[in-house]
Amino acid sequence: MIRKATLLAVVSAALLAPLGAVTPGAAAARTTTASAPAQASAQAARQGLALIVSSITPDWAKGAADEIKISGTLRNDTGTALTGLLVRLRYSPQPLADRAAVEAYQADLSDPQTPVNVSDRSAMTIASLAAGASTPWEITLTPAQLAAPGTPRFGVYPIAIEVQQLGWRQLAVQRTFITYAPPQPKPVRNKLAVALPLIDQPHRADDPNFADDKLGPALTGKGRLADLLRIAKAAPESVTWFLDPALLDDVTAMSKPYTVSTKDGPVKKPADSAAAQWLTDLREALADSPVVATPYADPDVAALAHKGFDTQVGRAIELGGQKATQLLRPEVSTSINWPASGLLDADALDLLAVGKPGVAQVRKVLLNSTNLPPQGQQQPGTETTQQAALAPGAVTPDAAATLYSVAGPVTALVADPALSRLFEPGGGAGSVLLSRQRFIAETAMISAEPGQTTPRSLVVAPSRRWDPNPTLVSALLKTAKSLPWLTLTPLDSVKPAKAKTVQTGQSAQPARAGLTYTDQDRKEELGAKYLTPIKDIARKADLTSLITTDKSPSAFDAAVLRLTSSAWRNQTRAGRAAAELVADAVDDRMDMITITGADPDRPRTLAGSDGVVPISVKNSLPVEVTVDVRVVSNNHKLLKVVDVQEPRRLVIGGNGQSGTLPVAMQATPGVSGDSAVTVQLLTSDGKPYGKPVKLIIRTTGYTGIALVIVGAALTVMLAAVVTRVLRRRSQRRLERAAKSRESETV
Repeated sequence: MIRKATLLAVVSAALLAPLGAVTPGAAAARTTTASAPAQASAQAARQGLALIVSSITPDWAKGAADEIKISGTLRNDTGTALTGLLVRLRYSPQPLADRAAVEAYQADLSDPQTPVNVSDRSAMTIASLAAGASTPWEITLTPAQLAAPGTPRFGVYPIAIEVQQLGWRQLAVQRTFITYAPPQPKPVRNKLAVALPLIDQPHRADDPNFADDKLGPALTGKGRLADLLRIAKAAPESVTWFLDPALLDDVTAMSKPYTVSTKDGPVKKPADSAAAQWLTDLREALADSPVVATPYADPDVAALAHKGFDTQVGRAIELGGQKATQLLRPEVSTSINWPASGLLDADALDLLAVGKPGVAQVRKVLLNSTNLPPQGQQQPGTETTQQAALAPGAVTPDAAATLYSVAGPVTALVADPALSRLFEPGGGAGSVLLSRQRFIAETAMISAEPGQTTPRSLVVAPSRRWDPNPTLVSALLKTAKSLPWLTLTPLDSVKPAKAKTVQTGQSAQPARAGLTYTDQDRKEELGAKYLTPIKDIARKADLTSLITTDKSPSAFDAAVLRLTSSAWRNQTRAGRAAAELVADAVDDRMDMITITGADPDRPRTLAGSDGVVPISVKNSLPVEVTVDVRVVSNNHKLLKVVDVQEPRRLVIGGNGQSGTLPVAMQATPGVSGDSAVTVQLLTSDGKPYGKPVKLIIRTTGYTGIALVIVGAALTVMLAAVVTRVLRRRSQRRLERAAKSRESETV
């Protein structure tokens, strides 16, 4: 009874133990549970039987008798001692037929997909495994044993490591591949271009102010950008890097004292030494690697094309090249574009190809395979990336194709979805080791596809804002460099194949269909609700440039481009917060050119019915401006602005200087009181600058002739008064003289 109770407890623990997570550098398979929803607690998630595959040597077999050693660890996390365990190998004597079979074997964990053949020669028995204990295991085999009773042939063989208990219950299983590649016949050596993104979200609003303080932690320790730098240091020189110059710009700003906008107001921060060191290390790491500068701040090109931002894309390409050259190194390309999600339509392609003529034009685009699928495999709105590229029996198409834009042909470089996914954490293979085995299997399978006699091009491009595992990426790059059927090459070297086709038995090498851009793709873009206010900010920002005499570039070009970044696709709230900061900064700059004396409590006085009113404009900018002044009466019946033939133009020096324009006005005769005129500043090309200003003009109601008449009347009146006063004085003198004579007579 005791033995039966113990056996029941062991079997129950095995049945209830859930599937565990994998660990970096090794593969772990745990027992599955039939009632996972009922046992989804954190404690249950940590329990199970962990089957860890830590080593497979060699990476691929070259000879039929080569010994392949597979080793790892079995760890008991069930909380109960386990007995009667058996670690053994399951395999198939036939290689997988195509890449679709590789994908299905990795994705479908059901029993029918598990290889049927069992190799008991290399099985390992574990009599007992205490709770919490681990034990090593090892299995050896040869390609000849895999293919028994026949002779092994070039290909990818599926294998599974399984753990059974008491010879009947599978407790854990881990699947992977063994690739057999004999030296002869020599495999076709395909070109592999790896494109890795170094793209972040914008962290500044206008140039002096950071909208958040998230950049610093990403640059150090286990931060995302610190991991990208680790990859850059170890990557082969042929790897092509897509670098957003706005990231370099933000890190440069952080390497000096900077300001962060918070809900409590601006907070001053000291220079970040880690930011300066990250920049230095990045320049050194990428010194000899091909680098492509994305348009500044990685704008959402498709959204801008559809929402009427025609000039921003060309300016972003131009500014991106300038910043990359200034902050990284002189030789940085801007002729390849990697759009958001690797998706664009004909409108976006045209906008990129036109760019800024002579300065910033795109001649290659890096696309997702769903955007340019092989002919006959596109099913807009229904297919997945894997379905597009890995249909049963499908031949992997060449990565390069030709598209046509309004500015001429553009080369499309299409990333292979399965290979690209392996470069990302959780890419489907389970661990660094098993990802390497999957990568070896996939690329070997491509080189052996029917009909391939000449090399073709392949492109790897993980998601653009990935959070990579440096160990995984470095291991895959090292593996790619060592495989005899691959040649690592820079992305720019990938070109469309010549006109002749490569025969694949019954059909030609598959061609690409046209650009496939679905309604769902369009919904992912930045929407009109977000971009409409940005367009108004961009218009005002342009005015701050047009008002200057030399038409110097706007100080807000970079800030506006940061607001159009594709990073805001899923973070529109953060984008709007940054937009408010930029809008305030633009308004503050526009307010530095003002019309003085616009005080409704102190009206301007027009003496009489006609006269001249001075209009003064003050320039507090540090540069000279050229401004036109338009003055319009608000009531032409009461007050008219006398037309002048010459433009009402002022050229005003910077730093607080003012300019004054005399404006002739005429009031209706006999009418006095207050009238209003509207003064609008204009750029030299006639665009309104700032809000119109209302000036109050007070008229006396007297004409010039009336004043002369009144003056004459006053003169006559004054003369009469003076004459009367003189007469009275004369009479008084005569009276005093007469009185004096009378007194003398007496």
